Amino acid sequence: PLPSLVIAIDVGTTFSGVSYAILEPGEIPKIHGIPGQEHVAGNTKIPSIIYYDKHGKMMAAGAEAESNTVQAQAEDDGWIKAELFKLRLRPRTMALNMNGMRLTPLPRRKTSIHIFGDFLAYLYRCTRIFITDTHANGALLWNNVESDIQFVLSHPNGWEGAQQTKMRRAAVYGGLIPDTSEGKARVRFVTEGEASLHACVLSGLAADVLSNPSKHGFLIADAGGGTLDISSYAIKGTSPLVMEEIAPPDCLFAGSVFVSRRAREFLEERLKDSKYGTPEALDHITRRFDETTKRLFRDRRDLQFIPFGSPLDKDIKAGIRNGQLKLTGNEVANLFEPSVDAAFNAIKGQIEASQGLIRSVFLVGGYAASPWLFSQLQERLAPYNVTVSRPDTQTSKAVADGAIGFYCDHHVSARMSKFMYGVEFLRELNPNDPEHVARKERLCELPSGPRLLPDAFDCILARNVKVKESTVFTRKYCTELTSLSMLSVFEVEIWCYRGKGAIPKWIERHADDFSTLCVVRADLSMLSGSAEPKTGKNGKTYWTIVFSVEIHFGLTEFKARIKWNDNVCYFLSLLDGC
Repeated sequence: PLPSLVIAIDVGTTFSGVSYAILEPGEIPKIHGIPGQEHVAGNTKIPSIIYYDKHGKMMAAGAEAESNTVQAQAEDDGWIKAELFKLRLRPRTMALNMNGMRLTPLPRRKTSIHIFGDFLAYLYRCTRIFITDTHANGALLWNNVESDIQFVLSHPNGWEGAQQTKMRRAAVYGGLIPDTSEGKARVRFVTEGEASLHACVLSGLAADVLSNPSKHGFLIADAGGGTLDISSYAIKGTSPLVMEEIAPPDCLFAGSVFVSRRAREFLEERLKDSKYGTPEALDHITRRFDETTKRLFRDRRDLQFIPFGSPLDKDIKAGIRNGQLKLTGNEVANLFEPSVDAAFNAIKGQIEASQGLIRSVFLVGGYAASPWLFSQLQERLAPYNVTVSRPDTQTSKAVADGAIGFYCDHHVSARMSKFMYGVEFLRELNPNDPEHVARKERLCELPSGPRLLPDAFDCILARNVKVKESTVFTRKYCTELTSLSMLSVFEVEIWCYRGKGAIPKWIERHADDFSTLCVVRADLSMLSGSAEPKTGKNGKTYWTIVFSVEIHFGLTEFKARIKWNDNVCYFLSLLDGC
């Protein structure tokens, strides 16, 4: 049998990573990383940046986009820089506080999916060149595997079906896969939290946890440029290694990029009366803050300096001397505080949700390298008897490596539901219930006679339920149709309720807490032969159709299907908007 290739792509807010493995029958796969810069061995951080010309043509991306040559040309020719584009894919339910800063406008005729697709195409091209250049018979190997490459795309814990659909469309646009159901099936998804878990297992970090699989759980906090992804697990078996989620995963916008955004705002205010207050100078000083002060800051009692110029740069009033801007430790700590506080509260929430099972926190991701974030979480979580540690792995490509581990090993067997999922049904009118009476004007009458209220919510899967991968949630329904032609486009909406508290009785269609997760469509016209006509209350003919809705929740990608009594199943592909 021929070898096969799996490529894992982690598009990050600020940096990305790519890993791949050639799967040979009978051999343990070896995971390789793609260098982030031209021929810089060991550096796998690829900046998530693209330059476009005025016509929307991609001119440079990744590390080359940061070279002096490209930056000079970009300025001369008026190229547009696309960065932080991953944040544009976020679910509308995840609010983004940019501290007054805006995401830069998109290039002409480009949507967020196009930009994501262009960047995937760039990473895919880098991977192809690297494999063909570095492997023996690389070109022949690539030709043999190219038509069936499997892709694993990682995304924040808070991304859902709609974001996965957009990422899949971006993979089609970028030329990674053809626009066919077979092509789309070659892309699978993993959350960044779960990929980080697999990376920890691969790097041997979990060895101490695994050697003593007590009843205690552990938490992985993946602190990246844009999001902080938090996932909690307990070990259920060691050979093979099996783990289960013990709290619904969490995701918040508290990454390192927001520290930089706050710094830019702070510097703008500090330098507003200085010659260094121009947008260009502020951009440069903020970039130097990113590269030096932000990475090294560890103690609020020490003075901090942003080295940005030459010894001739001086503005005593603004605190600039010898090309360095002086800040107090407290000023820098305050720039970090909102994201440190958000991280602490989210981790504390998971510890409480797991009923105190969590005893260890592993901090991973690019932002985990910050000594201040690490020491603050250690200090604030100490009262909860939780140890915080940083695995010694190269964090920039941990998620991409872990995504390959997820593809090959699949250690997580059960996941926790974050929200409630269900469908709309018709509820019988109770004239003694004030809620029912209030909705009376919306009554609809079925052909067989009963008068029912629409918009009732039937919860198929509740919140905080542990779901094994093989579990299927099923509900049986029946409907009455006055025309068999309606069977050819039979649709059921799957609703998601994000609110807290008890299961709601009704779907509030315009409330923020409710949204359509996906629409399941099936062609049931083959049932028209076996459906028996009945005569309704007013002499009209109608047909009763009995069907079930099944939800497969335990996978990393949500799947639903309609099942009916002809012993035939319809597997739906997730539609746009799912």
